Amino acid sequence: MITRDVKYNILFKQYKNRIFGYSIYMLKDKDDAEDAAQEALIRIWENLDKFNLMAAKTWILRTTHNICIDKLRRRKREFDNTISINENIEETIGDESSTNNPFTNTYLRMMNKKINEHIEELPENLKSVFVLYEVQGFKYKEISKILDIPINSVKVYLLRARKKLQEGLREYEAA
Repeated sequence: MITRDVKYNILFKQYKNRIFGYSIYMLKDKDDAEDAAQEALIRIWENLDKFNLMAAKTWILRTTHNICIDKLRRRKREFDNTISINENIEETIGDESSTNNPFTNTYLRMMNKKINEHIEELPENLKSVFVLYEVQGFKYKEISKILDIPINSVKVYLLRARKKLQEGLREYEAA
């Protein structure tokens, strides 16, 4: 039988980066994200005996999501601090260091910034689904469990998020 410490260490190693990454994406503040990640890890420890190690992913991300939402609700103001563009978004557009063309590098930086700005402007429900699916790589069913919404809502929110992003970025399309 796996001891409590071993079980926690397995979960910690497997999910610490994902917890922190999602927290920083949602909260846009490194200190708040560290607090949220720490709180999530404490909750994992406190509830370690209540869930199956093999089914822990959705519980952990749902807990992290709820902690972030609680922090956002308490804050009640706009965030001045922003984070660097998410690595997954950069990979989608292209690695600007892969070219020596200053025009291309400038264009890629501008597009990364605009994409991130438009993601931030999405309503919270659309942004959460979009980030979990497109950035974090979760499947519809997992997102449904994490956010406690029907799978069809996940699909609709993702479609709406993509449509809003597409509309917002239309002016930047290459001629």
